Amino acid sequence: MTNTTILLLLLSVVIAGILSFYQYYYKAKSKSKVNLLLAFLRFISIFGILLLLINPIISRKTIEVIKTPLPIIVDNSASVKDLKADQEALGVFKALSENKALQEKFEVQTYQFDSDVSPADSITFSGKQSRIDLVAKNLKSIYKNQLFPTVLISDGNQTSGEDFVFSFNPENKVYPVAVGDTTTYMDLRISQLNVNKYAFHKNKFPVEVFLNYSGTKSINATFKIGQGNTVLNEQTVSFSPSKKSASFSVLLPADRVGVQVFRASITSKEQEKNTYNNSKNFAIEVMDQRTEVALISAIPHPDLGAIKRSIETNSQRKVTIVKPNEIKSLLDYNVLVLYQPNVSFKTVFDQNKNAKINTWIITGNNTDYTFLNQNQEDYTFKMSGQSENYLSTFEKQFNLFAIDDFGFEQFPPLENQFGTITSKSNQNVLLSSRIRNIETNQPLLSFSDNQGRRNAYLFGENIWKWRADVYINNKSFEKFDVFADKIIQFLASNDSKKSLVVSHERFYNSGEAIEINAQYFNKNYEFDEKARLTITVTNSTNKQQKKYDLVRFSNSFKVNLDGLAAGKYSFTVKELNSNSSYNGNFEVLDFDIEKQFVNPDWNKLNQLAVQTNGKAYLANQSEILIKKLLADESYKAMQKSIVKKSPLIDWIWLLVLIVTMLGAEWFIRKYNGLL
Repeated sequence: MTNTTILLLLLSVVIAGILSFYQYYYKAKSKSKVNLLLAFLRFISIFGILLLLINPIISRKTIEVIKTPLPIIVDNSASVKDLKADQEALGVFKALSENKALQEKFEVQTYQFDSDVSPADSITFSGKQSRIDLVAKNLKSIYKNQLFPTVLISDGNQTSGEDFVFSFNPENKVYPVAVGDTTTYMDLRISQLNVNKYAFHKNKFPVEVFLNYSGTKSINATFKIGQGNTVLNEQTVSFSPSKKSASFSVLLPADRVGVQVFRASITSKEQEKNTYNNSKNFAIEVMDQRTEVALISAIPHPDLGAIKRSIETNSQRKVTIVKPNEIKSLLDYNVLVLYQPNVSFKTVFDQNKNAKINTWIITGNNTDYTFLNQNQEDYTFKMSGQSENYLSTFEKQFNLFAIDDFGFEQFPPLENQFGTITSKSNQNVLLSSRIRNIETNQPLLSFSDNQGRRNAYLFGENIWKWRADVYINNKSFEKFDVFADKIIQFLASNDSKKSLVVSHERFYNSGEAIEINAQYFNKNYEFDEKARLTITVTNSTNKQQKKYDLVRFSNSFKVNLDGLAAGKYSFTVKELNSNSSYNGNFEVLDFDIEKQFVNPDWNKLNQLAVQTNGKAYLANQSEILIKKLLADESYKAMQKSIVKKSPLIDWIWLLVLIVTMLGAEWFIRKYNGLL
């Protein structure tokens, strides 16, 4: 409070006293106690009003004790229960989280994790995946720029995600508590099988096998891959205390078209504690054809390599990069990608008038738009020849095929000549263009589907930057590659458009997300947001049925069928208003990744402790861990002084007091006949 404010307050006391004295003593005929009371009430009222006019700032100082956070995280995945360590983990969790001394020193906060991280409200040890790296990411997000210890109660067996050892902040100590029997048991395990989803009929496809062994003596094991009662590959693999892993590739024949299920197994004469991880089912879909794509360009450009790699991530596609004058016959290809056409493409366009092969035209700064105006009938181009950067805007009403917006508007701009692009036929725009924040009302990526001919147009070069941006943000090219594959899939098919389009995989591993997407189009081939879609799933073995509703997301409908047991299933998707239906089938393969372990991964947990300057403990050492945390002087509670300033005019009780004083004065004067 300033000196000026103090002087004003003193002046207010004097003014209120003078006015009260003047009215009830100086001018009053009697000096009774009633007058004294009225003078006091008037003094309080006047002084309160003057206080409100001065409105001084009142400061209040409070002391707040800030404790160091202590997150205690317990592994809620099924592997803990399979190792018979669930009660052990719960015991350690309760001993730490309910310890009074820890609660007094730290702000104890409890979490659980499996495929995600959540508060430890109900620990059931039923999670289908273990992602310890998510724990690290969540802690970094919750406790930014704080120094704190972490207690991780887990078996250390991670089934998905990045390596958790290097995911935690090395400046914050992590104290892993390993639950489960750390005794080493003899165990053979198929740790991983890598195989493509698709193969071509009458070809051979590779299967990459990774085997692991834990034990104290040398053994020979037999590895087999079979289909039904037929053994397709068999070989002997040797292990020893110094050789605990083996990897090799096997070529298998793709003799039959369709989904083919195989079983890999490894056995030995030794007795094992866990035999579930000795076998693994896998499947592959054998196709009888592939899509041949010609990527035609007269100039070298980074886009060519990015497009080729992206399309060929689907083994059903093969991309050949050729120059326009090297094309002998267009009939060798199913799809043409014409990159920045110019007059050298004359023979390609002339041949395609008869071949009628679907094309994807990509333009840029080197495109000859005069030539393009003469050789296609979908657009008219009036270009200035000056280069411009075009950003993309996702059009949610696009309905030719299902595609999600995975960040198009944040992608780097594409370069193209500045000008006007006018449509001459019906076009379905997936991405429209804008210059900075100004919409151009022109397409950036569009598609046409007219009388059996399908074409796509991308008006801009440097799409390789989009693929790189997807990798930077997601650590994977997958989202962009799926996007490119859907474009090629649309162009590779000349089938007439169906009102109900359903997309799904032919097989899933148990524990994975089982998701089915559908789109329904009205008679104008427009996406119908009001469609009512249901799916009936039937187990092919016991004929049990389950019925679900599909939920709309953006420009498609989705249903999640997680939790289905291993087996073969058929399903029917039906639109209730029109009775349109789609029949399909899929298979859930018997594979539970959480049952693959016989021991906690002590080495990984100990490595994490060393990486963060912490220490790893066993479940029976929880008291030692508590003493360690309590004795650590680097985690002290801090006292924080908080000064809160508030203007007096915000005090509602002062206004109530003034009104009360004035009211009391009026009633007393009324009662005594002084009005």
